[in-house]
Amino acid sequence: MSALTDAIDTLVTANRILAHENVVDAFGHISMRHPDDPNRYFLARSRSPELVEADDILEFSLDNKCIDDKGMNIYIERPIHGSVYAAKPDIMSVVHNHSYAVIPFTVTKTPLRPIVHVAARIGHGVPVWDIHKNFGDTDLLVTTNDQGDDLVTAMGDGRVVLMRGHGATVAGLSVQDAVMTSVYLQVNAQLQMDAMRLGDVTYLHPGEVNIRLARSQNFLGNDRAWEYMSRRAGR
Repeated sequence: MSALTDAIDTLVTANRILAHENVVDAFGHISMRHPDDPNRYFLARSRSPELVEADDILEFSLDNKCIDDKGMNIYIERPIHGSVYAAKPDIMSVVHNHSYAVIPFTVTKTPLRPIVHVAARIGHGVPVWDIHKNFGDTDLLVTTNDQGDDLVTAMGDGRVVLMRGHGATVAGLSVQDAVMTSVYLQVNAQLQMDAMRLGDVTYLHPGEVNIRLARSQNFLGNDRAWEYMSRRAGR
């Protein structure tokens, strides 16, 4: 396969993994920065991730205009993706999901913090963005570039932001990184809620998080995890 065809195939696999791991259901999406043009990105047409095929992948500019929609419907929340790519040149993939395990941390004062080593990649703490603060009453969907930019501002220097009453957005240094961070964000949320029911929680120490973050992109286990998740998803 050509490099571009191979990249699109990886994006299709990412959609299938996120669906199989229950990070997304009928809703949610993952994009990938164009490997040859940093001012473009790829995102599927408006379709449930488990059903996405290579022919569903469309190309967009960073202001979220579709280059050729081929008569297909497109996701209305694409400003999430373009805003992240425009603000963070090192980011190569973006996931938006509605993980049910994460939602409680978007509507309470309890912060989501890494509790297990594989989830250190979510960072020291995960900020919460509330669309109501700057945009008033909405349907909570990110449908304008201004809203997308505001979301990225709330993300700050990290790569994960929760969205009040909505879900989460994850930025990755690769498609694989974005997928695994999304999966383990959900795992961490589930484990943290379980642990809090038992008593006081010992979270990962800052130095432990730093060490894991430093090796997360080149960690040998990444390839093993990607192969495992791909096979589980039938790819």
